[in-house]
Amino acid sequence: MNYLLNAEQMKAADHYTITQLCVPSSVLMERAAQACVDYIEENDWDTSRVCIVSGSGNNGGDGFAIGRILLSKGADVTMVFAGRMESRTEETVCQMELFEKAGGVIRDVYFCQEYSVVIDALFGVGLSREITGRYLEMLELMNASPGRKLAVDIPSGVSASTGEVLGCAFRADATVTFQEYKLGLMVYPGCEYAGEVTAADIGIDSSAVTKEWKITYTIDIEDAKKMLPERREDSNKGSFGRILLIAGCKGMAGAAYLCAYAAYLTGAGLVQIYTVEDNRAILQQLIPEAIITAYEDYNDGELREKLSWADVVCIGPGLGTSELSKNILNFVLNHVKVPCIIDADGLNILAADRNMMEQLKGGDYVLTPHMKELSRLTNQPMDYLKKNRISVMNRFTEQYGVTLIQKDARTFVGGTRKPTYVNRSGNAAMAKAGSGDVLSGVIAALIAQGKNGYEAAVLGVYLHGLAGDAARDELGRYSVLARDLAGHIASAIRTIENGRTEY
Repeated sequence: MNYLLNAEQMKAADHYTITQLCVPSSVLMERAAQACVDYIEENDWDTSRVCIVSGSGNNGGDGFAIGRILLSKGADVTMVFAGRMESRTEETVCQMELFEKAGGVIRDVYFCQEYSVVIDALFGVGLSREITGRYLEMLELMNASPGRKLAVDIPSGVSASTGEVLGCAFRADATVTFQEYKLGLMVYPGCEYAGEVTAADIGIDSSAVTKEWKITYTIDIEDAKKMLPERREDSNKGSFGRILLIAGCKGMAGAAYLCAYAAYLTGAGLVQIYTVEDNRAILQQLIPEAIITAYEDYNDGELREKLSWADVVCIGPGLGTSELSKNILNFVLNHVKVPCIIDADGLNILAADRNMMEQLKGGDYVLTPHMKELSRLTNQPMDYLKKNRISVMNRFTEQYGVTLIQKDARTFVGGTRKPTYVNRSGNAAMAKAGSGDVLSGVIAALIAQGKNGYEAAVLGVYLHGLAGDAARDELGRYSVLARDLAGHIASAIRTIENGRTEY
């Protein structure tokens, strides 16, 4: 598991290390600088002409320390101080003096030359304002350089807390960040500016902040392996759960099929599809393993019986938003006693009826909106949601007591007073109709096999992304369909079991 800290959390960890553990800031700065030099050397970067651009804060101090170490190794170093003299921290003043004593020369203007390496030490994780004026011009010149580019801790111009680009940002080939990964380095658009990200241990104690529930994190292959449901040899189909899938209005049998197919491939024991009569024959041919129960009109007695049969309910894929669909969802909200996943049209019905939203409270629900659906659920514009994903997550899950999946290029998962998971598996090939139906089936299967809603959402999103990566590797970035995504679930599970992937 890797923690992703925001700017405030990283500052708190840094402050605790310096004030409570009595580790001098200068020591941390030297370690940070050495970590950057180590990265350059380990990756055989050409240091024949290095340019380092430093600011007034401690990130700038890191830059001067890097310059001094490189000078001692015989590198040709051009140091540009782009900050204000009166704003320098004590550590930066000290590092500037040490750099000059080592024979270095400090400029205040960036000259466009053929540098082999450009190092960005202009702004650190504390930046929160938009970059303008001479700093903007400086970054544009640095980005135009043909040399390799290294960001110190975080590319200048990227928000450490949101990944937002604050007007302009340094486009790095690599970023050496310190102690813990920063959230802004892992989400879009910030991750597109960071290049290869390496987290260097420089001795900052972040244990206190990582124990808080308002932390974000990612998982790796070993974490996922530990999370997989157990498959005992002395078991039967009933051991792996019964899923009731309420899905598919007329003409939308595909959504029900994809969800049920994914659920079976993820290990569910039994799947019963509750759908309109028009879909019966189609689904019986597409997925003969499923139980098909069809309806023409609303029948609460029949639906009550189905709910009592299920270990988990999934409602919404291709359901439509007719009065019949609304009645079915309303009945489920009032009578379901097991975990329930609400997806697609189920979310659209919820968003249009605030009374139904209130019925979520006290239940065991997993909601799976993409950002446009989340906008309807929260009555917040998309731009606001993308800039405030964590705070929106925390408010929504606290208000309704649900597990929430915010589907996007980087999907987030959260729950009531639970840390927010940020998913790094998956790719743009998955941006096709039906992909969400597959995800719902995966999560339903994991719940059916004993995982709680939050655990199933985290593992399910990760597994779904791995399947997408496997499908892309076989079929290319353009030609992956949702059924291909479902078809690669098996290889994704084997990948987790075998412990071989970079995600």
